[in-house]
Amino acid sequence: MRKIFEARVTGAAAFGLLVVRLVFGVAMMLHGLPKIQNPTAWMGTDSSIHPALQALAAFIEFFGGLAWVIGLLTPLAALGVAGVMLEAMEVLGATRSTPFVSKPPQPSFELPTLFLAVAVMLIFTGAGSLSLDAALFRAGGGKSKR
Repeated sequence: MRKIFEARVTGAAAFGLLVVRLVFGVAMMLHGLPKIQNPTAWMGTDSSIHPALQALAAFIEFFGGLAWVIGLLTPLAALGVAGVMLEAMEVLGATRSTPFVSKPPQPSFELPTLFLAVAVMLIFTGAGSLSLDAALFRAGGGKSKR
């Protein structure tokens, strides 16, 4: 289990990963915040998505974003976010969205695709050495090597 959360990215690359985690994590939290305030009905009453799944998606968006910001259980949080973003793309596909940039109110795949790309990156890279994952799951059981 420790191998999954161990820091695989160090040095300057870890700082770059921290910036990406902070920006996308806060953005994910801001997208999840209104949803978590009304977790079972944020998609509207005529949605085909079950209220329990709406609540799960709201939870994953808000707390997944928080996990990215602090770098805690990052690959696991990223896996959850990736699943929610794939479903968002499926829902957008059902509404015949434009592929990327569109003029409001026409939805697009742009935002869920960006979040999905970051989630996939974090699944494979982990949070980096500037994270709680690195502090909690460092090689050697969290004890410094001398």
